[in-house]
Amino acid sequence: MTPTATPHRVALLAYDGIQGLDLVGPLEVFAGANTVLRHDHPGRRGYETIVVSAAGGALETESHLSINTEPVAGLDAVDTLVIPGGIAAPAAADDPDVLAAARALVDGSTRVVTVCTGTFVAAAAGLLDGARVSTHWARAEALRRRFPDLEVDADPIFIHDGRVWSSAGVTAGIDLALAIVEHDHGADVAQIVARWLVMFLRRPGGQTQFATSVWSDRADHGPIRAAQDAIDASPGDDHRVALLAARVGMSERHFVRRFTDDVGVSPARYVAAVRLEAAKRSLETSTDTVESIARHCGFGTAETMRRTFHRRLGASPDQYRQRFRVAT
Repeated sequence: MTPTATPHRVALLAYDGIQGLDLVGPLEVFAGANTVLRHDHPGRRGYETIVVSAAGGALETESHLSINTEPVAGLDAVDTLVIPGGIAAPAAADDPDVLAAARALVDGSTRVVTVCTGTFVAAAAGLLDGARVSTHWARAEALRRRFPDLEVDADPIFIHDGRVWSSAGVTAGIDLALAIVEHDHGADVAQIVARWLVMFLRRPGGQTQFATSVWSDRADHGPIRAAQDAIDASPGDDHRVALLAARVGMSERHFVRRFTDDVGVSPARYVAAVRLEAAKRSLETSTDTVESIARHCGFGTAETMRRTFHRRLGASPDQYRQRFRVAT
């Protein structure tokens, strides 16, 4: 009989207010991988998981689930450190005890994993070293502002950059853990775990397709607000900068400068965002053809709209409609 290999030790660092699924999701994947390995690959190195916190003891997730943790002090070296996120993550990134625990755990580890806003804690602890990372789409801009050395990409479900693995929000931690199992043990093992969890092994598209609008600022009443209102009311109209500027009685150069200062994005980017949102709403709520929606929302042709959807959302208009169509 083949002797059992020393398990790969995974420590999940918890703190009060974490998102429970950020913790439990990856735990279930590693537990599922152990079941598959015991059955199909006896003797292969599985996973030993331990949930830890700075001081140990009971903690509470943001949904008020109580979890028991072991103290970091005295813990043997781990191979992988997982830092979940949650609404408390930005505050935890200012907690010296949490940061000290993260630094202690990373000593000797070969992999640093962040789930959702766990990136805030890892970055504050100095564990990311300017890596390219993902995080929850709604927190990406805050992460960029706080840690400008990071390359924050808000769209991928997960990113692997050297020893750093990071995921988008909440359920994306399961996708990330499946990717780690695939990296460690191959697609056959990861695929079986994914099937038992009723998951895609590789989820199609990026997380942007799930995001609600993170709208730009609204200008105060005046010509810039009037231009915004015109764009919002009729996304499919001709909204070239020269026409918008003339419509509100401003020079083109002055209009672009004022619009960008007041709204936070250029007129062209604002028009593109409004058109994309209008097309998404039409796909979700109407039975209009892609060709019709493309015309009414200002894309001109269905092919232009398809290219935009693939570039911005990682999915075609038809795929987006299949996933988000509102039942009537």
